[in-house]
Amino acid sequence: MNFFPKINRWCLPATVLEQSMAEMAIDGRDGNEGTCFWLGKRAKGEAEVSHLIFLRGDGIHKSPLNVRVSAELMREVHERAEALGLTLVGQIHSHSSLCGVDMSASDHAYGVSVPFFLSIICPDYAQDSGTTLLDCGVHVCLPGRGYVRLHRKEVKRKMILVSGLLASASVIGENYGN
Repeated sequence: MNFFPKINRWCLPATVLEQSMAEMAIDGRDGNEGTCFWLGKRAKGEAEVSHLIFLRGDGIHKSPLNVRVSAELMREVHERAEALGLTLVGQIHSHSSLCGVDMSASDHAYGVSVPFFLSIICPDYAQDSGTTLLDCGVHVCLPGRGYVRLHRKEVKRKMILVSGLLASASVIGENYGN
């Protein structure tokens, strides 16, 4: 069984970026990066995102230049995914306006690095509600190559926004405000 089958396209609810940005903007207003995870299913060369995970509490540390997630909180994410019959297919996080939307050294060193995992970087700490996927850095982890940023044409072809499809959301962790 191949746990990481090749993904050629990602089907996203049309509101997934807006929902993710609303969560990340909370931390961005404090001058910190924000993040959320995207869960879904993989089949026939496609990943379909259907659920967002918002991380809060002591297991996540957000700062101006990175987000660190504890092993315990990651376990909770995987347990939630398993309970929903889904897998972790991607994540989105924000960078400051000074950092751009390419992956940072810490993104490469500490991020999830499994084949065909999607990593999206939102500019300006997710403070601009007019941001589209084309404004973000869309990166895919390719076997033997690591993360590769998709060109705008590839983003248009591979990121399929589905109108009328809504992503459910869950909060994992506690003590919101960290």
